[in-house]
Amino acid sequence: MLEELFVSRVRVKILQLFLTSPTSLLHVREIVRRTQEEINAVRRELARMEKFGMVTSEWRANRRLYKFRKDYVFYSELLGLVAKTTGLGGSILKSKARVGKIKYAFVSIRFMQNRPSTQEDVDVLVVGQIVLPELQAIIADEQTRREQEINYSFMDEAEFNFRVKRRDPFILKVLVQPKIMLIGAEEDLLEGIIV
Repeated sequence: MLEELFVSRVRVKILQLFLTSPTSLLHVREIVRRTQEEINAVRRELARMEKFGMVTSEWRANRRLYKFRKDYVFYSELLGLVAKTTGLGGSILKSKARVGKIKYAFVSIRFMQNRPSTQEDVDVLVVGQIVLPELQAIIADEQTRREQEINYSFMDEAEFNFRVKRRDPFILKVLVQPKIMLIGAEEDLLEGIIV
C-alpha cells in the first residue's frame, strides 16, 4: 500500500494541494496552475490516485472536478505529514533550534484544512522556553503567505501545567480540539487533564 502514496514529485505536490486547500473540488487546470506541473503528468497522477481510492471525480458543466476522499485509509497520516513538512508546521520544525526549547507544538486540523476560524479558536499552540521574536517572524511569514491572520498562543511549561491543573476553560478547549502534533506526544500533552 505504501507504493501508492509517494511515487513522484507531482503526487507529493497534488497531495499538499488537496490536503491544505479550502476548496474541496478542484479542476485539472487549477491543479496544474497551483502545482506548476505539466498537465499530462497531473492527469496521470490523478488517474492513479483515483484508481487507488485517494480521490474521486465528478462532472459539472463539462468539467471534471477532483476531490480528496476524507475516508481514504491514510487521510489523517497524510494530513500529519503535510502539516510537518509544509507551511507553518514545516517552518516551526525547520527553525526549532532558533525558536527555543519547545516541549509541545501543534496545529489544529481546522487550520491545516484552511477552514475559517473564530477569534476564540487557536490555530497553533507552542509550549516551552520560546524566543518570541523568532516565533513571531515565522507566524508573520505564514500570515503573509496565507493573507489571513493566524490565531496562535504560546506559554512556558510552568504556565501550561498551572492552567491544566486549574482546568482553565481556554486551555481545555484548545487541548480537546482535533490537532496535529508537531513536537511532543499528544498523550503527554493531555496527561494532566485526564483523571
